[in-house]
Amino acid sequence: MLIDVVMPQMGESVAEGTVVTWLKKVGEPVAKDEPLVAISTDKVDVEIPSPAAGVLTRIVVQEGGTAPVEAVLAYIEEASGAGRVPPVVEPQEGVQAQAPATRWYSPAVLELAKEHGVDLTQVRGTGTEGRVTRTDLLDFIAQASQTTAALPRVAPESPARPAEDRILPISPMRKAIAEHMVRSKHTAPHVTQIHDVDMTTIDAHRQAHHEAFLREAGITLTFLPFVVKAAVDALRAYPLMNASFTREGIIVRQAVNIGIAVALEDGLIVPVLREADKKSFLTLAKQLADLAARARDKRLSPEEVHQGTFTVNNFGAFGTLIGTPIIVQPQAAILGFGRVVKRPVVVDDAIVVRSMAYLCLSYDHRLIDGAYASAFLNHVQATLQGFDFSIVR
Repeated sequence: MLIDVVMPQMGESVAEGTVVTWLKKVGEPVAKDEPLVAISTDKVDVEIPSPAAGVLTRIVVQEGGTAPVEAVLAYIEEASGAGRVPPVVEPQEGVQAQAPATRWYSPAVLELAKEHGVDLTQVRGTGTEGRVTRTDLLDFIAQASQTTAALPRVAPESPARPAEDRILPISPMRKAIAEHMVRSKHTAPHVTQIHDVDMTTIDAHRQAHHEAFLREAGITLTFLPFVVKAAVDALRAYPLMNASFTREGIIVRQAVNIGIAVALEDGLIVPVLREADKKSFLTLAKQLADLAARARDKRLSPEEVHQGTFTVNNFGAFGTLIGTPIIVQPQAAILGFGRVVKRPVVVDDAIVVRSMAYLCLSYDHRLIDGAYASAFLNHVQATLQGFDFSIVR
């Protein structure tokens, strides 16, 4: 029996994915749930497991090719049904038709080759059946650039572009991030409000209990779980922050699913901590650390990067004091947390040194007004400044 390998749904706003690498070749056996193909989208890079045990008999979408969700990527002949040949199928909508095997190139490869003026017949392919992958083409371009740089320089015939300029290819993740950012700013009128917060008592608690927490929980006690816990408490009090604006009306989300912005080498991803309002502080801290680590290692599952209802961006971890984060659609708001620094402040008419940070809230002004946003920030601020450390266990 032939089993379809399909492009999975990897997020509610993800419509397509790009095949990065086939981990098996045509004719090779594959076990059920064994990693079969690496897929990339704007939200996640993930290895898709085989849906059945058998033999990979046909690859429909080659490395570098892009296909819509639910499109057939390949066929597996189940182990019990040996001998049958997979059907020859017409290209599905959104998937480029295949030319003869020795001449087929993915849309991403064709676009990149056109951009750099590369004759693809000169590029050695390392993909399945000798296909030219995007990596092959990038290596060819890099080698050509090095060769050109080694040649004697001559005066250019036209001042079109300085010799030192480079054109970097745009990855599928970067392209999708760009599209989402533009769409978010176009969709929602953004307003950002900023409150400062005194983190002195939390900072002192972290320093005093750092070793014990690491020993007992197995993770470093950072500021992030304190901020997430405070945000979750505030979302209960101000539910419109956990909502979405639609033509049909305002959808107030019952689940509190916190997205956590995680920086990657080549972009940004927002894994989601589900039902954060039902978790203890220790569970929050452990799951936040686990999500961030697996996001950086590209080991997230598709289910872990969608259905967020509110996002927290800890840009202070990179030294940023103040930021104006962009809302993750279709959410109503995103909370940015700046770097905790010691600075002089006035307390009871005296100048003292305190550990301070900025809370930066960007929100959809169609849904939320300034007074409501200020009340939400005041709630987060009060929770952090008067944190109940009895729950930190």
